[in-house]
Amino acid sequence: MSGTLNKVMLIGHTGDEVKMHYFEGGNCIGRFPLATNDSYVNKSTNERVTTTEWHNIVVRNKAAEICEKYLNKGDKIYIEGRLKTRKWQDEQGKDRYSTEIQCTDFTFLTPKNENQSSGATVQNTQQVNTPVANSQTVTTASTESENDDLPF
Repeated sequence: MSGTLNKVMLIGHTGDEVKMHYFEGGNCIGRFPLATNDSYVNKSTNERVTTTEWHNIVVRNKAAEICEKYLNKGDKIYIEGRLKTRKWQDEQGKDRYSTEIQCTDFTFLTPKNENQSSGATVQNTQQVNTPVANSQTVTTASTESENDDLPF
């Protein structure tokens, strides 16, 4: 084992609809913002303060299509994945960086009657299983080849 871990688990609300990008060969990527909130009581004023952190979520292929179909702005979702920082250049040629969560697993947490989606589970093999208690879980296989030293 390499002794490192890159894992992110978030529960939050979507900030927009899923934006899809399709590529030659049939692959696609879906992107959407996710808001997580943190609140605390300011001891000097005894006032509750809430801060919102925004995360850029990236889902791929079948998982992206499922998100596009069933996720709406404001829906609550559990996201599991890893951090990835991309380097790009803006219009002036300056280097910019974007940190994204590459989603490997998600579960819809908004009740079925609120978003009118059917509850189904999709695993690594992308097979649809039986409904699971008003939530939808999706696990995607990594599209990038992962080099590790494990013999199995």
